[in-house]
Parts: sequence; structure tokens; C-alpha cells
Amino acid sequence: MATLFIADLHLQTEEPAITAGFLYFLRGEARHADALYILGDLFEAWIGDDAPEPLHREIAKEIKALVDSGVPCYFIHGNRDFLLGKRFARESGMILLPEEQRLELYGRPVLILHGDTLCTDDAGYQAFRAKVHQPWLQKLFLALPLFVRRRVAAKMRDGSKSANSHKSMNIMDVNPQAVVNMMEKHHVQWLIHGHTHRPAVHELIANDKPAFRVVLGAWHTEGSMVKVTTDSVELIPFPF
Repeated sequence: MATLFIADLHLQTEEPAITAGFLYFLRGEARHADALYILGDLFEAWIGDDAPEPLHREIAKEIKALVDSGVPCYFIHGNRDFLLGKRFARESGMILLPEEQRLELYGRPVLILHGDTLCTDDAGYQAFRAKVHQPWLQKLFLALPLFVRRRVAAKMRDGSKSANSHKSMNIMDVNPQAVVNMMEKHHVQWLIHGHTHRPAVHELIANDKPAFRVVLGAWHTEGSMVKVTTDSVELIPFPF
């Protein structure tokens, strides 16, 4: 048996191949897992659980089928779907986790998170993140009519793309010291995250011992998962 981790699918109606690949994964590989963890950005955008999107209903139904088959599913919010709430969680059967979660997997302590909080060199993004994660602002946004929320979300996405086009790749990657600090905070030698879309297994030193940072890939042209078993931690790409 194994525990599986995925992130950064960025599901949207404009990318049906990715959706089809995810459904195939849920009905196949995921059915044999001890648990499935989704580490953020499952959806490209999220303007509220009340948005009448057929894609959302389809995904909720398929995740619920996985949960009903006996495989629990856990979710950590990403920077694209940080407004995903309790209503969708109930519909899909997912369990919402805090932004930093320490797990004990087959005797191996592992820290999981989306990964954007590690990109501390991107001061502009961190300031934006702090602003939009204020509960009062989120409550105000979710009270707006759907058509207004859609316009605001589209404007924010366009602004994000424009800003990122002028940033260096290094600034948008994780800060090495932030990684070490995070792992030492939680007393772990393994860290799994997404967000940067740069799949790799990095070796480092944390807690004065060898440590490993495993980065999930985005589901652009193929799937990406981390499989943790009693014997290993593997980063695995696979075709849709």
C-alpha cells in the first residue's frame, strides 16, 4: 500500500485533457492507495463554493466516489483555490487541512504544504498573499454577486500573469533558508510541496541531518505524483 500526493492540476473547462487524466487517476491508481493528499491548486480559480460550475460538480462527485471506496482524501489550499470551503469539502468528502501539516507515514515524519509560503524572495507576492488571506476580506469578496467575483478574479489572474512575466525564475522559487527553517520548525527530514511547477527531489541539511525536499510537478502535459511507501518516497510522472 502507499500514500499518494498530487498538486497543481489547475483544472478548468478549457483543459479537458487534464480533467480526463485526473478522473482516470481517481478511478485507477488512487483506488489502491491508503490515502490521497491534494496539495493545492486543484482548480485554476475558485470564486466560491456557490459558483454553479459543472466541472466543480463533476470533480466533487468523482472524489466522493474515491472516498466512498475507502480511500480518504485530504486537501491543502493553494494560491489559486484558497477560497475553496466547507461546502465543497462536504460535497466531495475531502478533509480540509491547515496550510502546514506534519504526517507520520509508515514511521517516517513528513511535512506537507502547498509551497507558496516558501517563496519568501518574492516580496510582492507575499504581500498580496497576506492581504487576500485576511478573513474579513474573504468574507466581503464571497458576499459579492457571482458576476462581480468573476470579473475580479479574471482581473487578478491577468495582473498575476503580467507581474510574473517580469520576475526572475529564482525569485519565484523557494528560498533555501525558508525551507530549512520550515523543516526544523516541524522536526522533519522530508518535505513535500507543489506550487513552483519544478518537479525534483532536492537533498539538503536540516536539523543537522540529511534531508529531502520533494517538489510535485504541475499537470500540464502529464500527471505528477509522489508515492510514499514503507520503503521509499518516489516522485513519479505519468501520462494522462
